[in-house]
Amino acid sequence: MEIVGRIRAKSILDKKLHSDKAELIAILGRRRIGKTFLIKHHFKKQITFHFTGLYQSNLKEHMERFQSNLATQLGIAIKRPASWFEAFDLLKEYLEGLKSKKKKVVFLDEFPWMATNRSRFLTAFTDFWNSYATHKTDLIIVICGSSTSWMIKKVLRNKGGLHNRVTAKITLRAFSLNETEQFLKNKNIVLSKYEILKLYMALGGVPFYLEQIEKGESIVQAIDRLCFHKDGMLRHEFHELMASLFDDSKKHESIIHQLQQHPQGLQRDQLLKKAKIKSGGGASQIMEELETSDFINSFVPFQKKKKEKLYKLKDHYMLFYYKFIKHSTPSSKGTWEKMFSGSSNQAWSGLAFENICHQHIELIKKALKIEGILSQDSGWNHRGDDTHKGAQIDLLIDRADQIINICEIKFSDNEYVITSAYAKKLRNKLSAFKHFTTTKKTLFPTMISTFGVYENIHSRDLIQQQVNMEALFDKI
Repeated sequence: MEIVGRIRAKSILDKKLHSDKAELIAILGRRRIGKTFLIKHHFKKQITFHFTGLYQSNLKEHMERFQSNLATQLGIAIKRPASWFEAFDLLKEYLEGLKSKKKKVVFLDEFPWMATNRSRFLTAFTDFWNSYATHKTDLIIVICGSSTSWMIKKVLRNKGGLHNRVTAKITLRAFSLNETEQFLKNKNIVLSKYEILKLYMALGGVPFYLEQIEKGESIVQAIDRLCFHKDGMLRHEFHELMASLFDDSKKHESIIHQLQQHPQGLQRDQLLKKAKIKSGGGASQIMEELETSDFINSFVPFQKKKKEKLYKLKDHYMLFYYKFIKHSTPSSKGTWEKMFSGSSNQAWSGLAFENICHQHIELIKKALKIEGILSQDSGWNHRGDDTHKGAQIDLLIDRADQIINICEIKFSDNEYVITSAYAKKLRNKLSAFKHFTTTKKTLFPTMISTFGVYENIHSRDLIQQQVNMEALFDKI
């Protein structure tokens, strides 16, 4: 299968492939995001040695597998190394015996799992890099790991021999809607954009999750099989995901739990208090790890200071897990079909679609033909006072050309109809925004919806611009 997307990552890898020095590349990203696939396929002609760490293993088992892998590469039997120092010495001998002067890639996958208790793995690797690899201009070492906390703490923030040794860091993120559509087409799965949107709302653009979709089944059937069947692949994914990424995942789970209960976001102090985590260096690391893993994001509301920024849970699977999977009873079939038609699904659909719009904001700006105008996107909320009712705006685009797009985001299975009641509500929202922000800029009420807005007197009077689902599938 060809590599879908990953344009920036492939560009970095190509640049390093043609550099005139040794390279140490760190690949980060959540489990199932396609780190191994990217390196194995992009560097398939250059990989001279590939070793994968063993989960919850020990030094002896790692040495046995290292011996086996290296023996296969050499084509001869070799002794089993007794330590990582001996293992890397054997690797040096192997690399020195290669006659080609072209760039060679050593791929160490699941790097954190190799650092078992008392193995001195990181010390041995540091010695291997500093005393040997860094002097080999034809060598690329790629280290990869799902354990975000370990990679940040032990590699990227290393204060010892690996300090500032990483020459490139690549963080892989979920596919966009365009890349998701392309990925499914490569599997000969043809779905409408609306169906792909519903799939993305539940599972996001995680390649492994998308790989589980089968040809000939509807999205409702696929989600039912993967998430609600007693043996569903994604039924217990949440806890397995957290355990694989973070050394002590309970605090990370507590943060996620609080954010899913507050979809409009929380400030840092509010969030830590609710999660019962003390503010300090440890809390900052937890927040950084969750952002690096692409589970949460932060933004500064309109006219607020940086210290007032809000954190929101952005991962689609996690939002879906908490809303539907966590408290569901395993069933053989039909669970999601029943839930999908329920009222709770309508509220979730709106929030999930809003989440997608925030993640595809550059495409929204492109559709509005304002991508060339300096702008800042954010949200806004005010409780109101004795003089005026409050309001909430989930997305606004503050432009340098003295325009602010006030975006209303609506998910529906047909054209969205603006009723007289909704028109009144929107006018009140615009009035509240003008009143409390005292902005002198012109406001453009803008509708972002799945199938566009039904034209009537209210849409003609109120809506200045609109964007539909099709624009979100464009290439960034």
